Amino acid sequence: MSSSLTQRNPMTTPEQPESPPQLKRQHSTSQRAMSQTLTSAANLANLLPTGTLLAFQLLMPVFTSNGSCDYPTRVMTAVLLTLLSISCFLSSFTDSVKAEDGNVYYGFATRKGMWVFDYPDPSGLGLPDLRKYCIRIVDWIHAVLSVLVFGAVALRDKNAVTCFYPAPEQGTKKVLDIVPMGVGVICGLLFLVFPARRHGVGYPVTGDSGRR
Repeated sequence: MSSSLTQRNPMTTPEQPESPPQLKRQHSTSQRAMSQTLTSAANLANLLPTGTLLAFQLLMPVFTSNGSCDYPTRVMTAVLLTLLSISCFLSSFTDSVKAEDGNVYYGFATRKGMWVFDYPDPSGLGLPDLRKYCIRIVDWIHAVLSVLVFGAVALRDKNAVTCFYPAPEQGTKKVLDIVPMGVGVICGLLFLVFPARRHGVGYPVTGDSGRR
């Protein structure tokens, strides 16, 4: 009886072909890799001065004409990238200090301390001891790493790549895809080994305690 009911009322639906397990694993691996790539790119942007990064994002489409460059625009784009790289380098030597009036002032680190360039009193009354803000070897490391990170971000920009390499060969294209991410990952690890303790121009101020 049960067998006859089963034959008269088949409730089973045709099964859909499933993707092979290996193909699923490949899809999940590629999705994780893409997610990690986007996350690392976002983290790289956080290592750069906000003003420099904003200027890069706003000016690159204008200077490159959205990637359609001729010789003059290519030269102007190269000058822009050079100036922004210098900005990243110099920003690594800037720092901020909180005065007795409660305001935050910015300065440039030197061998003897810090030169505060926006403090209204030239005598420096009301400022803490600026000698502890003197320049250190780690500042030079951060400056070089910032330039490398900016280069990695620039090489991941579509307008910049199209401007300088409108029709790259297969080998050049692979280099442009691999080298920026490799440089970014290495620089990100070095920033973890040598953490930044300065809160200079373009970087967030998170407090003055425990920085030195």
